[in-house]
Amino acid sequence: MLLRLAPLLLPLTVLAAPPALASACSPQWVAGWASAQMVPTGENRLAPDMLAGSTLRQIIRPSIAGNRVRVRLSNLAGTKFLQIGGATLSRALGAKGAGVDAATLIPLRFNGRADVTIPAGADYLSDPVTLPVRAFDNLAVSIRYQEEPSEQTSHPGSRATSWLLKGDHLADPAMTGATAVEHWFSLSALEVETCKPAGVIVALGDSITDGRGSTTDGNDRWTDNLARRLQADPKKRHLAVVNQGIGGNRLLEDGLGPNALARFDRDVLAQPGVGYLILLEGINDIGTLTREAPVSEAEHAQLVDRMIGAYRQIVARGRAKGIKVIGATILPFMGTAYYHPDARNEADRQAVNRWIREPGNFDAVIDFDRIMRDPARPDHLLSRYDMGDALHPSPEGYRAMAEAVSLDLFE
Repeated sequence: MLLRLAPLLLPLTVLAAPPALASACSPQWVAGWASAQMVPTGENRLAPDMLAGSTLRQIIRPSIAGNRVRVRLSNLAGTKFLQIGGATLSRALGAKGAGVDAATLIPLRFNGRADVTIPAGADYLSDPVTLPVRAFDNLAVSIRYQEEPSEQTSHPGSRATSWLLKGDHLADPAMTGATAVEHWFSLSALEVETCKPAGVIVALGDSITDGRGSTTDGNDRWTDNLARRLQADPKKRHLAVVNQGIGGNRLLEDGLGPNALARFDRDVLAQPGVGYLILLEGINDIGTLTREAPVSEAEHAQLVDRMIGAYRQIVARGRAKGIKVIGATILPFMGTAYYHPDARNEADRQAVNRWIREPGNFDAVIDFDRIMRDPARPDHLLSRYDMGDALHPSPEGYRAMAEAVSLDLFE
């Protein structure tokens, strides 16, 4: 039976587990929440000097319970050291707003220090802190930047509101006057320690996994809905779901963020506890091919061949690490004004989906195409699942995607 820790204000002797229970516990760290990091562009960038001397509070939700946590900060895009003056962790008052429960504010330490200098291109774990969390608790990570980063490191498609205010507000429960920012910065993961056997499902994908069309601060991406289904099943409650989607992402070429093959080691293999991968990538490769101008039949065939080659690489690298690699079929996108696909693009999608469905290519398949397509027009999304652009699902569509995932895939 797992010991539920007492509040942090109790003496350390109360927090310590009895020897018999401690010896029965084999703690492990698992990724409870994560976001894929990249260099933001255009309107996703903050104005120069907005981060310098400011506190940024970001609201996140782990998808698994545990008794201790640690935060992973990122300077992935940086070309120089990133100077962080301090950070705190606390329970947020909700998914919306900057307010936190002041009684739960915990200063984070890095090798015992309040500040940390993160090398260019690196991530940095905080020291563990005792904070019993349940799945879907709203947690606030507050970061104080000593200076402007050499290059911003961000996850633009947070679908969550963060809060930015000049000055040191690490221990400020309200952050009154803070500016709302709908992106995450410098925050790549929250890891959870648990005594129970646990595992992680990583969802690697593009904007459909990232949640374009979902509700800001609503946590209704398909991965969120899948996590709720797992937590509702006592036999699956030990599994966390980590969303590593990036809007505009492609298998083969960089776009908004590095291509899937380039980020595979960092965003999948490096996640502690990963045992399953759901791969939903490729619609942007197909759409981008002809977005500017038509191409030859040979170029269409070459794209399909290269995409299949990328899938084979991901499957081989995942299996080599003991990961069950689950392929997801690409959703219909006929009618979207962004890519203006034609019958030849649809033929490419069908060819790729045939390969995904073929037994043995992946360890298992989730047929999102079958669930999301309009039976009367199978190259289109079903209207009630369409957010309105013929490309991205609506919140109802994301619920349908989550319901289409058989929990039996996760042993």
